[in-house]
Amino acid sequence: MTKFLIIQTAFIGDVVLATALAEKLHQHFPAARIDMMVRKGNEMLLKSHPFLNKVWIWDKKKKKLANLLRLSKEIRKERYDEVINLQRFFSTGLLTALSKADRKRGFDKNPLSSFFDITQKHDMQKDGACHETERNQQLIADLTDGIPARPRLYPTIQDFKKANNLTSSQSYICCAPASVWFTKQYPREHWITFIRNIAPELKVYLLGGPGDKDLCDAIITGSGNPQAENLCGSLSFLESAALMSGAKMNYVNDSAPMHFASAVNAPVTAIYCSTVPGFGFGPLSDKKNIVEIDYPLSCRPCGLHGYKACPQTHFKCAHDIPHQRLIEILNEC
Repeated sequence: MTKFLIIQTAFIGDVVLATALAEKLHQHFPAARIDMMVRKGNEMLLKSHPFLNKVWIWDKKKKKLANLLRLSKEIRKERYDEVINLQRFFSTGLLTALSKADRKRGFDKNPLSSFFDITQKHDMQKDGACHETERNQQLIADLTDGIPARPRLYPTIQDFKKANNLTSSQSYICCAPASVWFTKQYPREHWITFIRNIAPELKVYLLGGPGDKDLCDAIITGSGNPQAENLCGSLSFLESAALMSGAKMNYVNDSAPMHFASAVNAPVTAIYCSTVPGFGFGPLSDKKNIVEIDYPLSCRPCGLHGYKACPQTHFKCAHDIPHQRLIEILNEC
């Protein structure tokens, strides 16, 4: 039996996109064992994934190096046929190099890529046409083919039941206003204007983690929309994905909820502020929209992940987005 290990210990959205490799490997090696390694906290994304045998968990916040070395010893015992490292940093490069796998794969940007058997260039340009799933797929193209699979999450029956208990038969949309990076976040006042102008018969669910609750409370209060409900911190990752799958439209930033939508093929409108879709992290759903400023801005994009504040202080990439487009998209649904 062929044994694969996929390593992706970055953010939530990166793990969602990495599931595309599990899908592709299962298509070509249905009897293979496929495992994945993620950072602690992201394992709940994969709890019901039918193609993953084991999820290795790396606690990066407590005894980071000690935990990595412990995992390295355990992984060596598994004698994987293939270790596929999607990370471009030293720590997972070390784990890959020490894995004793028959073949070790990763990107040439990894500082330990010289110890890999197969490497690929990780080309990321602001005007590029290559999606991250395509870049990842290049690492296993010789085993499968050059066509990337879509990422996929598998909410359970219980996850869908919780979503259904919320929605009943009422039509609704979901909004995920927050982001880890401020300059990726559509401004609060624009969310307020948007939600204030939504038709009164349409339910509005605001999604996010516990730390996003105050932001969403302020948006709801400012909008005055009695149909808006704050669900921040009350749903798991997979429950959120289940709820998004039934929405008339999902409005998100360039952040993890966009990838949730892709992974359940939910309709999505992705709002880009300081980043651009050309980086390769755009939505993949059949029904998708991208909203951004409609003129070139010399300082945009200012970085891959964004910043805690606009480096130029004006934040035009967000404030100048034609926010009426969000309502137009909803009316087109």
